[in-house]
Amino acid sequence: MIPYKLIDTASWTGATLRLYQRGDEFSIRVDKAGELMNSRAHHSEDVLAELACKMIAGREAPRLLVGGLGMGFTLAAVLSHTGPEARVTVSELIPAVVRWNRDYMGSLAGFPLDDRRVQVLEHDVGLVMQEHKNFDAIMLDVDNGPSSFTHDDNDALYNLRGLSMAFNALKPGGVLTVWSATSDPAFTRRMVKAGFEVTQQRAGSHTARRGNRHTIWIGVRPGG
Repeated sequence: MIPYKLIDTASWTGATLRLYQRGDEFSIRVDKAGELMNSRAHHSEDVLAELACKMIAGREAPRLLVGGLGMGFTLAAVLSHTGPEARVTVSELIPAVVRWNRDYMGSLAGFPLDDRRVQVLEHDVGLVMQEHKNFDAIMLDVDNGPSSFTHDDNDALYNLRGLSMAFNALKPGGVLTVWSATSDPAFTRRMVKAGFEVTQQRAGSHTARRGNRHTIWIGVRPGG
């Protein structure tokens, strides 16, 4: 088997992120936590976007927010399920991840950052939700979900205050989808308490019936 080759490193809040490549496969890892993401396992990220986009299908010039760029697959799925008048904001806290998408990994998802519908903000998605309102859909794929392990500050997105912030950033009838590596009944209860009508769906990391099964929450702000 071809060994992984270290392509680049980046420091962020005391941690070191590393980008590896093996043939056409990429892997992002962080210190002792191990692999954060792999380009061969992104089906559940695609589903995260598809669910949100299908629920707002037919809206004129929808505004969407993607929290967490990753390897670009969620963004690419949003673009494939929206029309030419959509406006998509991507919030990515780590500048190196944006740079890696532009310099090394763009072809994986079809160069979604080059799409004219896309605006990239190198900011915390919580700050973006505070400063920008009236989204039709928000998709959160930040860290490992409600049980984060990369950055403790990400917990603030998943507590009641963070969920209320997402609720207020949505239009009535807007949709919040949240990706998580694991299920979390307490998080479901917090979503309900924040005002969302909540359902869940499980999705595999691969399209085939193999690999890990992940949880996606779908929260709808009533009204609209």
